Amino acid sequence: MSVTWKSEDPPPDPVRPRGFVWFLIILRGLGIAAVFGIGYLALLLLLGLERITGRRRGLGSLWMPVFVSRVTLRCMGLPRTVSGDLSDAKLLVANHASWLDILVLNALGPMAFVAKDDVEGWPGIGPIAKHTGTLFISRNPRASKDQAARLSARLSFGERLLLFPEGTSTDGRRVHPFRSSMFGGIDWDTPLEVQPISVVYHAPPGADPRFYGWWGDMDLGPSLLQVLATRPQGNVTVTLHEVVSLRDFANRKELVRRLEATVRMGLEKDLQS
Repeated sequence: MSVTWKSEDPPPDPVRPRGFVWFLIILRGLGIAAVFGIGYLALLLLLGLERITGRRRGLGSLWMPVFVSRVTLRCMGLPRTVSGDLSDAKLLVANHASWLDILVLNALGPMAFVAKDDVEGWPGIGPIAKHTGTLFISRNPRASKDQAARLSARLSFGERLLLFPEGTSTDGRRVHPFRSSMFGGIDWDTPLEVQPISVVYHAPPGADPRFYGWWGDMDLGPSLLQVLATRPQGNVTVTLHEVVSLRDFANRKELVRRLEATVRMGLEKDLQS
């Protein structure tokens, strides 16, 4: 994974809440905290029952993060529009613009994310990510073989994984080159299918177009506060593209080029519409 992307243009100034806006922040924040708390406890209970019965992840524990993500977005007041259908492909790839991507994409259906290992140490978010099946990846090249093996094992078990091949978040107005190394754990002899996804954020009326982006030295706290303080919100569009198969490509680089081009096309088309 790369270091966080830094733009030549500074991020927009964060919103400074005043007066009634604090009531909105508290109201939304309490609603989200309740949803996460109840959802997390329910998930732990479901996982415990599955462990006792010796079953792998069942429908209950798989769909709980989906439910929590959808309700959280409603609490934030952030509407989403989904174009296309989520396929049965076991590997998904998407552009990465914001911490909101986790909620927006998880709301599509059951999936596990591939994330940087420092996320595991984030207060509150780390334990939730771990129990929802997140595969943590280190930046250390020495760990690449082990990580590739774990990725391959998860795919072989039939799990649906989502990668952010850019290796960094952005301002939401561009797609960075996809890193072919992110696909190092894929067994080219398997009939694996991959579905590319474009995620595009549209700022609230009158706000900087990069309003929902998260990059550079931006902290999670102020960004979260800004989203909670905004009314009305903008919106997010998710485009689920056609599935491609590994069998249609001679090597990993050809696959990565196609996925990157598809995701970039979806973003640019949406921004121009």
